[in-house]
Amino acid sequence: MMSSRMSENFEVTYCADPARGATWKQIFRDELPQTTFRIWPEAGTPESVEYLIAWTPPPGIAASFPNLKVLFSTGAGIDQLDLGNIPDGVQVVRMIDPNLTSGMVEFATMGVLALHRDIPHYLADQRARLWAPRPVRRAADHIVGIMGLGVLGRAVADALKPFNFTLKGWSASPKSIDGMRTFAGIEELPAFLSDCDILVCLLPLTSETESLLCDTTFKLLPRGARLLNLGRGRHLVEEDLLLALESGQIDCAMLDVLRAEPPEAGHPLLGHPRVIVTPHIASTTHPVTAAQRVCALIKQHRRGLPLEDAIDRRRGY
Repeated sequence: MMSSRMSENFEVTYCADPARGATWKQIFRDELPQTTFRIWPEAGTPESVEYLIAWTPPPGIAASFPNLKVLFSTGAGIDQLDLGNIPDGVQVVRMIDPNLTSGMVEFATMGVLALHRDIPHYLADQRARLWAPRPVRRAADHIVGIMGLGVLGRAVADALKPFNFTLKGWSASPKSIDGMRTFAGIEELPAFLSDCDILVCLLPLTSETESLLCDTTFKLLPRGARLLNLGRGRHLVEEDLLLALESGQIDCAMLDVLRAEPPEAGHPLLGHPRVIVTPHIASTTHPVTAAQRVCALIKQHRRGLPLEDAIDRRRGY
């Protein structure tokens, strides 16, 4: 039987891409017909809004939505949110969409294989009209280190296992994952980095992980290591990467994120011969499955059950 709270009318406000919002509205009409679903800036009755769906919420969230219960991020990350402006009583939930995960697995697998098979070098050679074969190395001879062992990191590790890479993983807190040596905390970072041929960043952005991909980190890697950053642009100190590329400490890199997006046309990493840059397209939420996921979580919340994927504010993710 549907609980009395499930059958109550309530309001949801969507504050993100309005084109996608139309799809969200249709899914809510099908899944939660008792919902009044509004696309910002349609105001409605703000005091009746219990759920807000946003990449970045409107300013003055506490005053605008005094009875808000849950803020759903439309992305897997929540670093774009100023948690200090979100009332303590409001739960913040990040997006775990199966399409987002599968998209990231596709892109990360492609990136690791591209770095493993020297694709940045071959693209530079092609632009220079050179034909210069390199020795082909086995995946089994490469160690891939994954920074960040949440949903995305674990899924990427599973996808890489059939290629026979040796896998290592690092995270803030200890994890145990079959087929992978794992490390945790800053004190274990040097041991993790010491033999990583390819370093993959899938970390959440926090005060502890910002600028972690820097000169100090690069020097802990074996000379000629390769970098794949799929986390956030602020994980990387771009000037340090340029110096590491110049010295040969980092052989080549693939970056889906930069500190400024879009970057200036003259950004040095955009034209670097051993760097592949893509415009933050590694993965994205799909409006249908993302809306279905949020509907399921709202049903969960209205039954009085704990919310899956709610963040821990103390950890920042």
